[in-house]
Order: sequence, then structure tokens, then C-alpha cells
Amino acid sequence: MTAPRLARRLRPGTVRARVTIVAGLALTAAVTLGIVVMYLLQVDSARRTVDSQLHTYATQIEQSASTAGTFPNPLPASSLDASAEAQVLADDGSVLAATRTLTGLPAVYSLPPGSDTPVRQKAADGVVAGEVATYGEHLTVGGRPVSIVTTSPTTTRSQINETFARLLLIGLPALLVLAGGTIWLVVGRALRPVEQIRRTVTDITDISAADLTRRVPEPGTDDEVGRLAETMNAMLARLDDAAARQRRFVADASHELRSPLTAIRTGLEVGLAHPEQAPWPTIAERAVRQAARLEELISELLQLARVDAGKAAARRRRVSLAELLTEVEAGTTSSGPVRMELDIPADLAVAGDAAELSRVFRNVIDNALRHARTTVRVTARGHGDTVRVTVGDDGPGIPAEERERVFDRFVRLDAGRTHGAGSTGLGLAIAKAIVVAHEGSIGIDTAPEGGALVFITLRGFGETAILR
Repeated sequence: MTAPRLARRLRPGTVRARVTIVAGLALTAAVTLGIVVMYLLQVDSARRTVDSQLHTYATQIEQSASTAGTFPNPLPASSLDASAEAQVLADDGSVLAATRTLTGLPAVYSLPPGSDTPVRQKAADGVVAGEVATYGEHLTVGGRPVSIVTTSPTTTRSQINETFARLLLIGLPALLVLAGGTIWLVVGRALRPVEQIRRTVTDITDISAADLTRRVPEPGTDDEVGRLAETMNAMLARLDDAAARQRRFVADASHELRSPLTAIRTGLEVGLAHPEQAPWPTIAERAVRQAARLEELISELLQLARVDAGKAAARRRRVSLAELLTEVEAGTTSSGPVRMELDIPADLAVAGDAAELSRVFRNVIDNALRHARTTVRVTARGHGDTVRVTVGDDGPGIPAEERERVFDRFVRLDAGRTHGAGSTGLGLAIAKAIVVAHEGSIGIDTAPEGGALVFITLRGFGETAILR
């Protein structure tokens, strides 16, 4: 591993470093707290043990007294602690008996009346070194009140302090280094698939060699990293599909735009080749028709771009279906004996953009008029909080296997090519995009008259409708 790469991994800004630092600090706090608690428990246990031994030693001394109330001098050694010392004091503080080391010395500890806590005396300065544990008790032996004071150096506490000092100075750092290294390796292993995903996505999205057909490696685990890889692959699949649709759209649009341009250019070139004999009025008329087709196609493409940008339902207001469809009917033209029938309740309304919804119904109705033989029937009914509008005709209909494909862009069925001259193949695609933007749905079924039945479901407008 190179030095710059190692430095990047060790810097606190990386997840690996942050997790290691936080886990190390938490472990340090937990281990330190555990050692402190253990130390206090050990010290308390040692104190209790020493106190119990000194109490037992005092009882041993009491039992060594004769029936006359005299004590052996020197006093017997403790059966539990060889380093323990003791003195038996009279009521006036004089020493009645003592262990061999304290023989001939005045009281090193006194025991005030009514107290069981020995008080250090000056005589202890030359005899007792360091910290000692003491125990004292008042009792009556042979009818005489006496006090027994037992002492013991606290070597056990010193040993405990040394042991825990070694743990803190040597054991704790070693444990933390070992734990930190383990955390570093485990986190690095856990994040390795994430780094692989990042590198793969960087390679995939490289503008100089973008390849959306590639996928990130999946670790095959049911955890956050595995779900991240699955989500990234699903996103790449959607991007790949969107890019493929975009390429098809550009190719189809280029083809559609080229056809009228080619027709205009061909007519003009033929006329210019024979200017004296060319039928210029006919050539101009054909050029105008092709230019109108170009204008319509460009308008449809701009509308699709607007829909794709999410602006098809930017404003939502109350839209009266009766007024809207009446205006659409007035603006449509049909060839031949085809008539249009409206069955729209006057009080029925939907929430949406009137201009966009007008384009939806105009596209659907124009498509029905091109294919109908005699009748196009438009009906609308309310169903709870939705409104369902149907446009049916008595034309040849649409095969069931083609009813989803007709909503794709630049799709024309065979019947559409023969009966629908001049269609751009974008009308139904635009209608579906606008309806979906209005949180509605559109589909195709068979009309009672035998032709196609386009049904559109939109959100109704009521007191509880949400306007955006």
C-alpha cells in the first residue's frame, strides 16, 4: 500500500478511521471503568479480610487471658497474619501486655472510651512505618476493663495497587492496540465491498467510457452493504433503460424530422432542375404541408420535453369537464360522416391543469376520429374521489397485444399508417405522460361499438382535494 493511500485511510475523515477511533475510545472508557471497579472491589475485599483477621486476633488474645484477668507477655502471635501486632491497654492507657516487637514500649495506639477506632500515638513513630490497618475493642477481663488494639501493615493493598498499576500502564495499552488493530481490520473488511462498489460506479459513470450495462459486485450478504449493491444495480438498470429509451427517442425523432425535410428538399431540387417546366404552385403547396408537419412534430417534441421535465401538472385547479370537453369538441375536425357525442354531467370536475388536460383529450379524441367509421362517444362518470372519462369509437379497434405499445413514442400500428396519415406517433405518448403527471391512469379496452375504448381516470375535485 502506498504512503498517500495509507494516509488517506488513516485520516479522521474516513469512515474506517472514525469507527476505529470511536470504538477505541469507547473500549478505553469501558476497560478503564472495569479496572477501576475491579480495583475498588479488590481494595474493599482486602480491607474486609484484614479487618476480619485483626478481629479474630483480638478474640484470640482475649481467650489467652487467665481467669484472674492477666494476659501472657509477650502476647501470642496471630494464627492468621504473622505480621500482626497487638497491645492490651489498661483503663488509664498503660500497657498491660504486648507482642514481642512492642514489648517495653508505651501504647502506640490508644482507644478512647466509647470508641472502636484506635488513635495513633507518638510512640508509633519509631515503630510503625507506613500505612497500617488497626482494630480495637473494649472488654472486661477478670472484672477489669481493658482495651485490645491489633495492627497489621497494609501490604495487601500495596500489592493490589502494584497489580492494577501494571494493568493500567502495560495491559491496557496492549489491549487497546490489539483491539484497535482488530477493529481496523474488521471495519476494513466490512467496507471493502463498498469501496469496490465506489470504484465500479466511478468506472461506469466515467464520461469518457460510460458503460451502463455493467453492474457493481454484490457481496451476497443480507445486510446494509448487500442491499446497497442491489439498490445501485437497480439504479444502474433504470439508468441503462432510460439511456436506451433516450437513444431510441433521438433516433426516432431524427428520422421523423428528416422525412418532411427530405420531401421539401426533393421537391425543390426537382423544380430547380427544370425551372421552366416545374409546377411551382404544387411544389409550394407540398412544402407548406411538410412544413406544417414539421411544426406539429416539433411542437409535440417540445411538449414531451416539458412533460419529462415534470411541468405537465405544475398548477392544479378546478377544471369543469363539461366545459373543457365542449371546447375540445369545438376545436376538432372530422372527415366524412363521423359524429361526436358527449355525455358529461355539468357538475363533474377534476383537479389539474386545464391546458394540459385539454391536450390529453384532444389527442385521444383526434386519434378516435381518425379511426372511427361513424361515431365517437365521450362519457364521464364520478367514482368516489375519482372521475373516469371514456372515449370510444366504432373503428377497427386495437389488438389486445398492442394496447400497451401504442403509448410508446413514435409507435404507429398498421391501421394507423393507412387511416391516420399525418400522425406524428406522439399523441398517445404525450397523453399518457400528462395523465401520469396528474396522478391518474390511462388504458385501452374494447368499446361497445366494437372499436377502441380509451379510459382515463383522474382525481376528482372536491372540498377535500389537495391543490398544489
